[in-house]
Amino acid sequence: MSESKRIIWQTGTLTIHLVVGSDEIVRIVGILPHDSCQAEQNALYSKLGTVPLLGVRLNGEGNPSHKSSKTLIGSYVSSRLKYQSHHEHSDSQSKSLDIITYDEVSQISVIARLSVYLGIPVIRSTATIRNDSQEDIVVDQLSPLIVGALCEKSISCWLDYTLSTPTNSWFREAQWRDESLPSVGLDDIGLSELPGPHEASMAHHAISNRGTFSTGTYLPMGLLKKNDSSETWLWQIESSGSWRWELGDFQENVYLALGGPTNKDHGWKHRLAPGQSFASVPVALCHVLAHPDNAFAALTEYRRRIRRPHKDNEELGLIFNDYMNCLMGDPTEEKVMALVDPAVKLGAQFFVIDCGWYADDCGWWDDVGLWEPSTKRFPKGLRSLFDYIRAKGLTPGLWVEPEVVGVRSVVADMLPADAFFQENGRRIVEKGRYQLDYRHPEVIKRMNKVVENLILKYGVGYFKFDYNIEVVQGTDTNTFSPADGQLGHNRAYLEWVGKLYDRFPDLVIESCSSGGQRMDYALLAVHSLQSTSDQQDPVRYAAIAASAPTAVAPEQSASWAYPQPDWDDEKNVMTVVNSLLGRVHLSGRIDMLSSHQLDLIARGMLVYKLFRSDLTTGLPFWPLGLPKWHDNWLALGIAATSGVRYLAVWRRSSSTNLSLPIPALKSRDVEVKLLYPEMFEGNAQWDSDKGTLLPEYDSRIEHVVPVTPRLSNANKAGYGAGYGVSRAGKGGITVRGRSTGEVCCVARKGSYIRVFMIDLF
Repeated sequence: MSESKRIIWQTGTLTIHLVVGSDEIVRIVGILPHDSCQAEQNALYSKLGTVPLLGVRLNGEGNPSHKSSKTLIGSYVSSRLKYQSHHEHSDSQSKSLDIITYDEVSQISVIARLSVYLGIPVIRSTATIRNDSQEDIVVDQLSPLIVGALCEKSISCWLDYTLSTPTNSWFREAQWRDESLPSVGLDDIGLSELPGPHEASMAHHAISNRGTFSTGTYLPMGLLKKNDSSETWLWQIESSGSWRWELGDFQENVYLALGGPTNKDHGWKHRLAPGQSFASVPVALCHVLAHPDNAFAALTEYRRRIRRPHKDNEELGLIFNDYMNCLMGDPTEEKVMALVDPAVKLGAQFFVIDCGWYADDCGWWDDVGLWEPSTKRFPKGLRSLFDYIRAKGLTPGLWVEPEVVGVRSVVADMLPADAFFQENGRRIVEKGRYQLDYRHPEVIKRMNKVVENLILKYGVGYFKFDYNIEVVQGTDTNTFSPADGQLGHNRAYLEWVGKLYDRFPDLVIESCSSGGQRMDYALLAVHSLQSTSDQQDPVRYAAIAASAPTAVAPEQSASWAYPQPDWDDEKNVMTVVNSLLGRVHLSGRIDMLSSHQLDLIARGMLVYKLFRSDLTTGLPFWPLGLPKWHDNWLALGIAATSGVRYLAVWRRSSSTNLSLPIPALKSRDVEVKLLYPEMFEGNAQWDSDKGTLLPEYDSRIEHVVPVTPRLSNANKAGYGAGYGVSRAGKGGITVRGRSTGEVCCVARKGSYIRVFMIDLF
C-alpha cells in the first residue's frame, strides 16, 4: 500500500479517526466529540506521536527500534500487523468497529473490536488473536488499545497536563493523587533537536497490578487532564486479576497503552495451537473536551451499560449486615435476634449474617470451606432463625468466601489436588488458606451444591461473596504459565457467578475483598454491588465515601453506616451520611441505641428511601475536586436525570467557612432548604453571581460531615460542555429552618448538622 487510508468512524457521540499508513499499520489519530469542527478533524492527520493500535508481543521477541520491551509499544509483531479490512456493526444498544490485521511472518491474525454504547463518549476495546500458522505460538502480551498523540500540542505538552492516579489499599480505598508529567519522568528532552532519527526516549510511567487482589495497590484506572480542565482522558481496565497501563513519550507527545497481564510484569504467557484463539481483557477509554467530572459522568453511564441487568440496581434495597462495628464475626442466635427488630424499625430490607455463622468458636479463619451452620451458635437451627427474619419482612443473607478453603478444613481433603492453586506440585498456602481453582469441574460441582443448599434449604436470598487472601504467583497446574492459570480461574469464577444468577434471578450477590481490594469492572459487571471499605472510623471513611463513585457506580457503591450508643448525635448522623449517596450498608450496635438515637438513624434511612431512585441514574460530580485523604473539606454531588442535584459536604477540620462552587446554577435563583435531621438548625446562602453555596457553620464546629442539598429543574448534565445552565437570573437567598426531605449534612463534636435542599425558582 503506497498511500495512507483514512477510516472515520461516527458513533453519534464520538468520531474516531484512524489511519492506515503507507506501512499498512493501523493507528488511531484522534478521538473527538461528534460535533467537532472540520478544522479540528483535519489537524489530526498532521499530528506527530501516533502509534500502532495494538500491542502484541510473541515469546522471544523484543523491540526492533524505539523504546524497549519493558514498554507495551514498539514490538516486532506490532510493527508487522498489516491492515486487512474493517467492518461496522450496530444494534439497539451500541455500535462496533472490527479491524482485522495480519502478520505474515508469524502467521497470526488479530481482530481489534472497538465498541461505543449509544450516547456515551467511551470506547471499549478488546483484541482477539488467532494462530493461523501450522505451529504453536506463545503470546507474551495482548494489549487491546494504544492511543498516541494524546496532547493537543507536541513538545510543550509536558507542562500542560496533569496525571491523576487512584491508590487503593485496605482501609484507604479510591484515593487519587495528582502528578505532573515531568514528575513521573515524561518531559521535554529536546528530542527533535538531536541529530539522527530519534522517535522516543526510554521514558514511560507504568501502573500495574499482579495477583488476585486486582485493586490491592491501585484501581485499574487513570486520568490525564489539561490543567485548565478543558480536556480529559479517563480510562479503566476490566480485569479481576493482573493488569497494566502506561503513559510514555513518542515523537514528543504522549501515548497511552492499556491491557491485561504480560510476561514482563506478571509472568503471563499463553500458548496457542494452530487454529486456536485468545481474547484480551476489555479496556475502556473516555475522552471529553471538558472537566474531569464530565468524564466520570460518562464512565458511570458506561459502567451501567456493561453491567448485568438486575432489579437490585433499580430498587436499592436497604441492607443490614451484622459485621462492622457490631458483631464483628461472632454471631449467635441471641445476638442476631436482638438486632432484627431494630433493623426493621430502621427500614432494612435485607438482613445479612456476616462471617462466623459456620464455626463453633472464633478460631475459624483457617477452617472455612464446609459452609454448614454451627448448631452451637444457632441451637434452634439456622433455618428457624431465618424463618424468624423472613417473618419480620426481611430477606436473609449470608457471608461466604467461595474461593478459599482453610488448611484445617475437611474440605481440603475432599477435593483433588489440582482443584487448588499450586506451585511446583504443592498447594499454595496464603494466610492459612488454600485458593480454589474454578477451572476445575469438581470445584464448580461442590460450590454449586453449597450455594443451592443455602438457598433451597435455608432460604438465603442475599450472598456477600468475600475474598481475603492475595495470591501473587498464580497457579502452574493445567496451564502454560502461572499467570495464565490465574486469568483462567478469574474468568471461570465470573462465569460461575453469572450462572448462579441465571438459575436464581432474584438472588443478590455483593462483591467484597477485604473491603475494596477487588473493586474492578470485571467483577462489577456481574455482581450487584461492591463493598467499598473495611474502614471503621466514620471521619476517615468520609474520604472513601466521597471518592467511591470514581471507582463504582453510585447504586453499586456500598458504604457502611454503623451508629454506636456511645457516639453523640453528630457522629451517628455522620456515619449515616457516609452511605447516603451510594448504597446504604447499615450495621453498628443498633440493638443498644436509645429510642432517640434509633429515631435519628431511622430518619436518615427514610430520607434515603425518598431519593434512592435518583441514584440509579444520577451522575457524580465533585465541587471541591477529587477528594484527598487528608483534605479538611470534602464534597460529593449526584446530579439526577430530573435535574435535581444532591450534594454532600464534609468538614473534618480547619475553618468553619466554605464556598461550594456549583457552576451549573450560576446566575440562577435557587431556594435552599435544610433537610435532615430536622431538630438541627441550619443556615445557608446562595451566591447567584458566583454560582456558589455557602453553608454557615457555628464556630464551635470541629468536625463536620455532609451537607446534602437538592437542586431541581436544572438542565441535564452534558458530557462535553459541563452542567451548564444558560438562562440568567438574579440574587441569592438565605433559608433557615427545618424540614423533612431528601438528604443530609453532618457535623461532629459540638457542631450543627445540616442538609440543604435547593430548588430553582
